[in-house]
Amino acid sequence: MNIDAAELEIFKNLLHSVAEEMGAALRRSAFSANIKERRDYSCAVFDGRGRAVAMGDHMPVHLGSMPMSVEAARAALALEAGDIAMLNDPYSGGTHLPDITLVMPVADGDGGVSHPHSGRSGRVRPLFYVANRAHHADVGGATPASMGLSREVFEEGLRIPPVRLARGGRIEPDVMALLLANVRTPEERQGDLNAQVAAAKLGERRLREIVSKYGARKVEFYLDALQRYSAALMKKALRGIPDGTYGAEDFLDDDGFGRGPIPLRVAIRIRRGLAQVDFAGTSPAVCGNLNAVLAVTTSAVFYVFRCLLGEDVPACAGLMEPIEVRAPEGSVVNARPPAAVAAGNVETSQRIVDVLLRALAKALPDRIPAASSGTMNNLSFGGVHPALGSPFTYYETIAGGMGAGPQGDGLSGVHTHMTNSLNTPVEALESAFPVRVRRYSLRRASGGRGRHRGGDGIIREIEFLADVRGSILSDRRRFGPYGLAGGERGRPGNNILILPGRRRVKLAGKTLFEAPAGSILRIESPGGGGWGKAEQKSETRNQNKLTVEG
Repeated sequence: MNIDAAELEIFKNLLHSVAEEMGAALRRSAFSANIKERRDYSCAVFDGRGRAVAMGDHMPVHLGSMPMSVEAARAALALEAGDIAMLNDPYSGGTHLPDITLVMPVADGDGGVSHPHSGRSGRVRPLFYVANRAHHADVGGATPASMGLSREVFEEGLRIPPVRLARGGRIEPDVMALLLANVRTPEERQGDLNAQVAAAKLGERRLREIVSKYGARKVEFYLDALQRYSAALMKKALRGIPDGTYGAEDFLDDDGFGRGPIPLRVAIRIRRGLAQVDFAGTSPAVCGNLNAVLAVTTSAVFYVFRCLLGEDVPACAGLMEPIEVRAPEGSVVNARPPAAVAAGNVETSQRIVDVLLRALAKALPDRIPAASSGTMNNLSFGGVHPALGSPFTYYETIAGGMGAGPQGDGLSGVHTHMTNSLNTPVEALESAFPVRVRRYSLRRASGGRGRHRGGDGIIREIEFLADVRGSILSDRRRFGPYGLAGGERGRPGNNILILPGRRRVKLAGKTLFEAPAGSILRIESPGGGGWGKAEQKSETRNQNKLTVEG
């Protein structure tokens, strides 16, 4: 069978539409504000060998790491038609414990597997897998919303290896009961999990429709063709980078337990359309939860190199074929159990992106932007609702400034890089939780100056109307996001708790706090770095003026 360019494009868009529709269904049917408002979820389609073939336009940190979850589920369980695997274990393909992943095999329209393709077990395999991942606003552990300071993974919540959540199309009640008994908000968790199950089943239906229309043989042919096509496009992009080795270093502020700054180092070796990304020299794993597992580090590498390509490139496993990732085992970018990892997924992933872009800027100075805010400014809190008498937990990330680039200023107040989430609207936040948003505005002049200015961060003030226990996991409180080509750094962020009576307490970047009713939490997120020397802007304007008048 020969590849038809038009059909290749059709299959690329068909598969992408399945992932997007899964995401829309998950968002519409979820219970929690974190999923239905902030859209902290991701969906993807995989072929029968577990290779990604399509990803929704969702969370980069989820999508690049999800293949390891699919592989872990396939290796641990003999999944049959109607089965759904569930996992969140960072050391079995997950990222951090609040991210619960569901994996479902997709058989042909007759309810059996698509065709014989024996593996080591001698079983046949399905034609597809669908997977989705959603951040749950509590999975147990020591602190409400499961994103507090921690020294080992056991403090962070319920750790789930690959298990069957559903068998033959029916939920396993014992598995669901075990999970719900270990969380603070069981009704919300059950609602969100049911939404994930519904999204997976919708993906299954849509993929069966595709197979019914085109036939399994043609579908498999184009699944392989998409992998080869994406690999060829990445190799072409890598050949556009001058051969050489490009190194960079950046730092995380601290681990929340007194250790810092924490160095991340990378050397990117480009040669003849291949890339090797080596994190040798990066800090060993730390006491706090900034440790990232290999799935998160690989996800950040996938994201950065995918950014070198056009938007129309299929998001397939083939993109990573010409790229080798080397991460020292036991380091902060390849942690081993029982290291704590809650912030590795949200903070260290951002710094990995920063250090990769800083290295690539030496090879591609006219394409790479300055550092963005470099933190997700994670805020979690919980307590007992004074009107309802029931527990509540809440989690959000807060946007910052985008780094400026060669083409223009950075955007203000946006989520960047490894997060692609939205804010929780003030109306939704205040209606669901005992809080009042006192201020939500741009943090003027927080972006770094330059020929192109970095975007500004955000000021968010939340008043608690009930006693709460909370946590903040944030970074870029000591080291502002770097500028490039002579641009200045963005301003670092700040965390301040204003207690009743107006006493102000400066909070650390990574901290636990207790706030009585009437307290106000103020978070100021970092601005993005500037690009180019500031004086070049006025010189350019004068030159333009002289040219016009002359």
